[in-house]
Amino acid sequence: MIQILYFVEPLRSALLSHLCQREFCLSCELGFLFHMLDTAEGLPCQAANFLRAFRTIPEASAHGLIINDLNESKKKENLPTLVQSWTRFMLQQLNGETADVNDHMSEENGAETTSVMTSLFGAKLFSCNSCRCRRETCQETTTLLTQLSYPAEKSTTLLPFLDILQRSLSVKQQIPAWCENCKRFTIMNQTKFIKTLPDILVLNCGDKKQEIEFLKSQLQMCESNDGVKPLPNFSVIQKKQCRYGSLCKRTDCRYYHEHKNKNTQDSHQSCESWMPSTFKIKLTGGEVIVEKSDNSKENKEQPDLIENNVETGEYELFAVVSVITDLQENGKDNIVSCIRVGPIGHMRHKGGAAYQWYLFNDFTIIPITNQEAYYLNHEWKLPCVLYYTRKDMNSRHNLEVLNPVGQQVFREDVSLAARSGQSHITFTPLTIEEEELPGGQLVAMDAEFVTLNQEEAEIRSDGTRSTIRPSQMSVARISCVRGDGPLEGVPFIDDYISTQEQVVDYLTKFSGIQPGDLDASISSKHLTTLKATYQKLRFLIDTGVTFVGHGLKNDFRVINLVVPPAQVLDTVYLFQLPNKRMVSLRFLAWHF
Repeated sequence: MIQILYFVEPLRSALLSHLCQREFCLSCELGFLFHMLDTAEGLPCQAANFLRAFRTIPEASAHGLIINDLNESKKKENLPTLVQSWTRFMLQQLNGETADVNDHMSEENGAETTSVMTSLFGAKLFSCNSCRCRRETCQETTTLLTQLSYPAEKSTTLLPFLDILQRSLSVKQQIPAWCENCKRFTIMNQTKFIKTLPDILVLNCGDKKQEIEFLKSQLQMCESNDGVKPLPNFSVIQKKQCRYGSLCKRTDCRYYHEHKNKNTQDSHQSCESWMPSTFKIKLTGGEVIVEKSDNSKENKEQPDLIENNVETGEYELFAVVSVITDLQENGKDNIVSCIRVGPIGHMRHKGGAAYQWYLFNDFTIIPITNQEAYYLNHEWKLPCVLYYTRKDMNSRHNLEVLNPVGQQVFREDVSLAARSGQSHITFTPLTIEEEELPGGQLVAMDAEFVTLNQEEAEIRSDGTRSTIRPSQMSVARISCVRGDGPLEGVPFIDDYISTQEQVVDYLTKFSGIQPGDLDASISSKHLTTLKATYQKLRFLIDTGVTFVGHGLKNDFRVINLVVPPAQVLDTVYLFQLPNKRMVSLRFLAWHF
């Protein structure tokens, strides 16, 4: 689901340009993660630091987003609820974090600014409660997502998606509420409708049992083909043909088989998707009108307009988050996302300027057809969250990225330890002249780690050992030494990383870290946050320095950094003989 946010170009640009002083900021961590995705060139990127910050936010736990590692607890989770709670939490959290930065900028500049989340996802929602005593209470708020409102009674007919969306954007209902005039709770008539259109319309499809049953019934009626126009056959993504053809006996063969895939294509061709690919919304005088979009070429070239107090927005499907149900085994449900990547996203990764749907299933990413992206099934594929974007969204926002990580990351270096002082500093900070590091300058780097939880393993009856859960490592110390210049061999970074998590093993024999070194109240070391040291390393990478060290691949993996291979000289591989084991640092120190 993070990939959906990554391919929203205005949001990606804003988060890449975002940087604040808060230690655990999801906006900053997403910006760092998006930067890694840009530079990784297709390699998988771990979101370890993002999850580390995510676990510290109380609201995440309150929403039930911190899941126990035990399998039994995962089986009991309601995945639609989990997906929609995650979406609601992330939009609210990112909006709050970016709004705080904008408020600070507004105080300095004297000009009012709007949060990037509000400008992209926000819609003004007008709500009015009317009592029988004719007292009205009205207010205007900003909403970041819309909950689809289904009929209370079970429908026996297929309801168009656009009708459901219209009643969700303009709600008239009766609710119990407190009346100040009557001085008691009473039944009020509530009217709610949106007054402005968002650039990104996020729709929660519902997670309650009644809502899911209604959604399944609508999809089932869609699949029954009662007067529904069939979709064209799925065009098969180009795959390598199996050389055994129809004689192949492997059930898990990953190559294409015409006789096996024929049934799959036939099962899709008879169902028109319940959710439309495009639609139009009109706002006029408190009335919301949702209608089919004109997909003609002339209409596609016209931007959204506001004429005669009528605001019109053309929307197209951008992403679908679905829950895949395993019909054969309970507890094996999975979450997948279908994302429509545009020309900007393709060109950023050296692709062609075209639109293409992709299926994201954990680390597996494959291109899919439009029909497969729109396809839903009441038995095994239910939509959870739909993302619709304005057709002219990118032209309405600034997509320029300003790198926020600059030379100031070294000047703002302050120790968190109460007992630390100049006498305890074991490094010489970079001078102003040295901050202009030329590309290719050598920097020796080493990192030490502590263990947060022990490895869990089992010994089988045959004597073999199986790892159930690997040990979790956390960076505790990062050191960088100058490799060039008049101060060659003098360290300029020697940071101890403060941690709020319980340390199981300090690995003192290998790391030299003593109990108390990472505690801000008693430590005498130069103690700082992981985020502060991360920015220093990020600045060095952006500058183009070459890192020299032993086992740097593992160091950067735990630190959660992606470094271009051309900027790494790892002695593990430098002194490895062909087809021989890797030598230890102790051996290299003895040998040389």
